[in-house]
Amino acid sequence: MYGCQQVLLHPNNELKSVLEFICQQANSLTNCGIYYARQLYFKTQKLIGKYDLEAEYKTNKHFKALYSQASQQILRSVAESFESFKKLRQAFNRGEIADKPRPPKYRKPGGFALVSYPKQALRLVDNQIRIPIGRQVKCWFGLDCFFVPMPSNLKFADIKELRILPRNRCFYVEFVYKTDVIKVDVDPNNALGIDPGLSNWLTCVSNVGTSFIVDGRHLKSLNRWYNKQISTLKENKPQGFWSNRLAAITEKRNRQMRDAINKAAKLVINHCFENRIGTIAFGWNQGQRQQINLGKSNQSFVQIPTARLKERISQLCEQYGIRFVETEEANTSAASFLDGDSLPKYGEKPQNWKSSGKRVQRGLFRTALNWYVNADCNGAANIIRKVAVTLGLDLSRIGRALLTAPHRIKLWSAKLIKRSDVVSTRHVASV
Repeated sequence: MYGCQQVLLHPNNELKSVLEFICQQANSLTNCGIYYARQLYFKTQKLIGKYDLEAEYKTNKHFKALYSQASQQILRSVAESFESFKKLRQAFNRGEIADKPRPPKYRKPGGFALVSYPKQALRLVDNQIRIPIGRQVKCWFGLDCFFVPMPSNLKFADIKELRILPRNRCFYVEFVYKTDVIKVDVDPNNALGIDPGLSNWLTCVSNVGTSFIVDGRHLKSLNRWYNKQISTLKENKPQGFWSNRLAAITEKRNRQMRDAINKAAKLVINHCFENRIGTIAFGWNQGQRQQINLGKSNQSFVQIPTARLKERISQLCEQYGIRFVETEEANTSAASFLDGDSLPKYGEKPQNWKSSGKRVQRGLFRTALNWYVNADCNGAANIIRKVAVTLGLDLSRIGRALLTAPHRIKLWSAKLIKRSDVVSTRHVASV
């Protein structure tokens, strides 16, 4: 099993020049490989082999400007992208996907591309990692290597690959390292159902008597402010306009989103540790954020990185030996959990199907017995019910109280606050 860690570099002028040079050369070499592979495909309908580009471009100046293994990896990545195109085309011909795939396109000329180095190319010198450069550069500039700092929380022996990652005019070092599965004391019969949303980013209900909501309103506010700034700066500018200011704003926003993803995922995993939960059922409909129409809310909804959060939770589950199950969430919001409504799959709902309950207002669901519960908690409980039979889960501990008043966790403070807005006092008094 492998982990990945990114470290933001703060290079001086000399190191920054080196990083810009190698990333530009990587970008140019990528375009060279794409050109050859596209021409081969258009003229012969054949796809490039994994090692064909290396033989074709081993004398290319961009190839020789980089360390040989880094250049080989770049060209192999191009070949792999065309192999993926081939598989997508076959899936389209079988009718498994709706959109016809297109061959990989060229990268923007003069841009930066990722450069990766295998472990055998790296050396540890005085707590810094020595990264080699191509021999051609040594002839041109008398430079054969550069150095980046070694992270204090990693061991050099565990590193398998190092990547120079350019992003929004910043440079990151990405370390791929080996990690072992950490066994924790959990019970696979204890399950946590997760219903993703927007204001309630994650609504979680377990069959061990716990429920909580990861608040997403602050994250939504950050994203809305970012969109407003970008819109203002791009007003009356030509298409494709970009600037240092736009890059700085975008990078800040992306860091905030990555921070939110890591915090939310860790909250979920820690909750599993504390309650010995060994199964996570995550409700997810593929493409739901792109297809949904929420009017003015569409922009913020599409850009909130819920899919990346799902992947991060899945990675942590794999690391700690927790079973992660992704299930479609069709009809989980409409069906009443407490009334035991059936949960038909997407596209299989009978014409006479009708829910026993009803969502009476935003965030509030009324059951057939006139009980008022949190609508998202009702959906999260139904997500567990979607997989309960297959996994053999006991849902007897999921009751009315659990679905009525979940704890709300503010993501940036990680503190529990009173959930006074789950149900109104008028409805509580009438129950």
